[in-house]
Amino acid sequence: MALLDAETEHRIQGGPELPQQRRLVTDLPGPRSAAILARKADAVPAGVGHTVPVAAVAAGGGVVVDADGNSLIDLGSGIAVTTVGNAHPKIVAAVAAQAAQFTHTCFMISPYESYIEVAEALNRLTPGEFAKKTALFNSGAEAVENAIKIARKHTGRSAVVAFDHGYHGRTNLTMALTAKSMPYKSGFGPFAPEVYRAPMSYPFRDGLTGPDAAARAISQMEKQVGANNLAAIVIEPIQGEGGFIVPADGFLPALADWCRANGVVFIADEVQTGFARTGHMFASEIFGIVPDLITTAKGIAGGLPLAAVTGRAEIMDASHAGGLGGTYGGNPIACAAALAAIDVFENDGVIERAEQIGSILTERLSAMQSQDPRIGDVRGHGAMIAAEFVDPETNAPDAALTAAVAKAAIAQGVIVLTCGTYGNVIRFLPPLSIGDDLLVEGLDVVAEALAAA
Repeated sequence: MALLDAETEHRIQGGPELPQQRRLVTDLPGPRSAAILARKADAVPAGVGHTVPVAAVAAGGGVVVDADGNSLIDLGSGIAVTTVGNAHPKIVAAVAAQAAQFTHTCFMISPYESYIEVAEALNRLTPGEFAKKTALFNSGAEAVENAIKIARKHTGRSAVVAFDHGYHGRTNLTMALTAKSMPYKSGFGPFAPEVYRAPMSYPFRDGLTGPDAAARAISQMEKQVGANNLAAIVIEPIQGEGGFIVPADGFLPALADWCRANGVVFIADEVQTGFARTGHMFASEIFGIVPDLITTAKGIAGGLPLAAVTGRAEIMDASHAGGLGGTYGGNPIACAAALAAIDVFENDGVIERAEQIGSILTERLSAMQSQDPRIGDVRGHGAMIAAEFVDPETNAPDAALTAAVAKAAIAQGVIVLTCGTYGNVIRFLPPLSIGDDLLVEGLDVVAEALAAA
């Protein structure tokens, strides 16, 4: 189990000087949070749900503090957004300086250097030793939609293939790409046409080797879509909302090779896996693949809304002038935050910290699995680890157990998130600024919740 030395811990944690402890002074929600959540119910549509019954007023290191003074251990990072922490001092300073200079001009009207600097950084950092270009947007869904627009323009084809268990967003096109109906798609159709689905490699459930799983997917694409009709495939190297599914070795390279041989654009959706989350700058590196286009968001800007499509220059240049963009895309404050975050990723040891966190998570969860057959699988890379809960007799997904464990952990002051097509996975996405003691304590609480369930 890796332990941080004091100097490294101070450098990585950053953020406000909050006591790094779990502390419950009320039941959740406390009276102040309850009052705020009541106002939410009156003012915000029911469709905008929330996982944890608190109203946050501060966060940093590895904790979230609510309006009643409760301090919760954060094992979710705002769904992998606050990778470098909720208020890293480098990001705070960069945002304040840019806000004092100007908040907006619209890059399509009056360009500014920070957008170009972010593009240059992403062109340099993303996999592939070839000429690249980058366009900036606001959200992961926007990035995915624009990647598909670019691929269609480049190839002159219209069909797109996504994969079982995949999640790509909540807009109309990305809902069509997303596999899971509830809560993301149900009742919101009709969806964008010319979107097809292929089977994902899911080693825990299909038992296939990577090459065999790829052959199955390729056969389905060739039969049901036809390579000559296919503009792009879009796939998460490690699936996020679908259950942190790590494909078998050889699956992604075989798909990438097939795409290249058939003029199909290979789009890696690294919205959740990007920027040190997996112990690599990008998860594509784990599998030895070089995407044609890569979409990023979430951890890119330390909590500010920013997203990107980066890829081969000849593909990125396919669009006519004015075909890409948006009023807020590459907002200067978000770009300032991204440049500061990239500095942290490259120079402050957070990639190594993700590996350390992954070792702690995997060691503890695997030990729990050896004692409790209800944990069917432990998987992931870096600070992106999941436990899949099952009926030990049948191996069937156990969503009820998963929900009970998560609810009990949250009630004891540990923020955990569930995921998975079957709702039976708890995902661990702690900020890389969390200390070892807090991480271990959070896992203790999860273990107690499982034992009591």
